[in-house]
Amino acid sequence: MNYKTGRADHIEDILIDLHTGQWFGWSDPANKVYANLIIHPKIWDESYKGNIHEDGLIDNPYSKPTEKSLTDALAQQQSDFDALQYQRDRRYPSIGDQLDMQYWDQVNGTTTWKDAVAKVKADNPKK
Repeated sequence: MNYKTGRADHIEDILIDLHTGQWFGWSDPANKVYANLIIHPKIWDESYKGNIHEDGLIDNPYSKPTEKSLTDALAQQQSDFDALQYQRDRRYPSIGDQLDMQYWDQVNGTTTWKDAVAKVKADNPKK
């Protein structure tokens, strides 16, 4: 995932969302491509409450998804993310900042809050 934008950019982003726990891995962690995707034979049973680690392991119930299903899901997730760009761009200052602006506008007789809201609306008009 691109940590600056939050946009999915790798099949690993899809795999993480498919199931909980560490059910998959990479045969070469430095080269995370589909050919290096491995499904762990055993995974931790999240409902297990005992102390012995080995007793909490169960056979992995998940199978390896196809490369096409992962790339299709990645493309869909990217498309969904891109479709919401308008909402991300039209973000107003936080409620706390807006209340602070309104308070100081009353004290100083300024229009800081109205100006800030108007700028967001002018820069990102409704579609």
